[in-house]
Amino acid sequence: MEMTPTNPFFEVNAFVAVSPGFSVMGCSPDAGRLFGTSPRPGDPCALENLFTGKDLHRARDALDQAMRYGRSRRQTVARIVCGSGRSVPCEYATHPLFKSDGSIAGVMLRFRDLPRTESAGPHAAAPGSGRPARPKPPMLLDDLPRGVFTVDTRRRITSFNRTAEKMTAYRQSEILGRHCWEVFQTDLCDDGCPLCKSMERGEIQEDFELTLRDAAGRRKIIVASAAPLKDETGRIVGAVETFSTAPRPRASEHTGTPVFSGIIGKSTAMRTLFEQLPDIAASDASVLICGESGTGKDLVARAVHELSERRRKPFIAVNCAALAESLLESELFGHEKGAFTGASRAKAGRFELAAGGTLFLDEIGELKPALQVKLLRVLEERQFERVGGTRPVTFNARVIAATNRDLKQAMAEKRFRRDLFYRLRTVPVTIPPLRERPEDIAPLVAHFIEKFNRAYGKNVCSLDPKVMRHFEAYHWPGNVRELERCIEHAFVFVKGPVIFRRYLPDMDTAPPSEKSCTGPPPDPAAERKAILHALTRARGVRKTAADRLGISRTTLWRRMKALGIA
Repeated sequence: MEMTPTNPFFEVNAFVAVSPGFSVMGCSPDAGRLFGTSPRPGDPCALENLFTGKDLHRARDALDQAMRYGRSRRQTVARIVCGSGRSVPCEYATHPLFKSDGSIAGVMLRFRDLPRTESAGPHAAAPGSGRPARPKPPMLLDDLPRGVFTVDTRRRITSFNRTAEKMTAYRQSEILGRHCWEVFQTDLCDDGCPLCKSMERGEIQEDFELTLRDAAGRRKIIVASAAPLKDETGRIVGAVETFSTAPRPRASEHTGTPVFSGIIGKSTAMRTLFEQLPDIAASDASVLICGESGTGKDLVARAVHELSERRRKPFIAVNCAALAESLLESELFGHEKGAFTGASRAKAGRFELAAGGTLFLDEIGELKPALQVKLLRVLEERQFERVGGTRPVTFNARVIAATNRDLKQAMAEKRFRRDLFYRLRTVPVTIPPLRERPEDIAPLVAHFIEKFNRAYGKNVCSLDPKVMRHFEAYHWPGNVRELERCIEHAFVFVKGPVIFRRYLPDMDTAPPSEKSCTGPPPDPAAERKAILHALTRARGVRKTAADRLGISRTTLWRRMKALGIA
């Protein structure tokens, strides 16, 4: 953080690892912001450049006690000289780092800035001063807001702070001396471990997103950074990793609306879904996503994949309604050469292509009974055979299914197997239709306007208020997909910064079966009264009356004829 005269306090928690020879072994990225430049491994740890007077003697004594006797010192208040040359208050702590044999490998020196209200100096709570003693916040490596642990060159854990214990449910005594990959079982342990890269390259590895397994077996998504630890000769003797939980849904830049993996919504239903998605993604359980066409079931499926430990493996989507029944089995399971006419070579199916990743079965309600039996067998036995083959192929992928059908009704009518339904429905997710969450319409409109401004090179700013009122009253049988197409249609014709009603497509051509989902028809007497009132206010101008009612002119004319007004 750049320091200014009006705010000379740091907003960092920096730490530096110091070797027994008082050289820098490694440091956190925040150290550069604290000192003005990042100390490099092997650089001398010149305390006299940071501390002066009594503070310098105290700091040297704290390091000496840690190096010689393995003693920690916490919440020591001092003034340090920062990179700009200014003297500012801070707290620091020292914590010994131990090798696997119990010998001292170095000391972790941690600095923490003081809030403005605590900046009276190192002796702010002098007894008898008449001022209340300032409460001393917990210090030391144990009380960093991020999980921190260190490993030796063999990736054996040599220290583990209290925050890491809380985040992982492991006690320090349980894991000291054990290999980190054995304990955490992350998706990067075998390929891409930030600790390994840090030790191999001698560089800091920042902001790696990974999934670890805690003591209870739960999967947690974290963001981690790693830095090498070096002795006074420059030899790498281990690494330190800091980690925190992955961020929750971010807010849209323009609307402040939560956006989660491309899904937009601020309604209670969508916020609840956003809260559930990380937990769903952390498991390997099958997921069944239910919702009408156009609600974004595919986006939810992809979000679960992208948030899971399988995100670096394939996401394979199959639309069960788009393929002919004769081809679907081959597409799913693959086939051997000569399995049927035209099979000139062997081909891997979607189940094989999804190995290690996620298989998304869209429109699962359209699957024929014969294939339902085979799918159930694959899910239970976790293996299958290609069409025309005899060799079993192991199935290793997570299954996410989606449907816009009422599968319970389909089970009652014997069109969908009950055992397959419960196998797929380990974790049910229901996406409500857009008409049930009208508060999501405005942020979705803002998102689509921004999207199509880029695509069409226009500068549309908003909808006419009458259009927005119409959108909020409309039943949206095509849900979010229909709203997107409606906005894109308007972009084709709009010339200025505002979308008016005349730029919209005819939105009253939905089939009766889709319109029936809006609820019971309005009372004819009440509808007649509303139309007459609107016509009176509009002085007989039907277009103006239709705008007041939030319907199109053709719909108004049709309703007037039906009610005997025309």
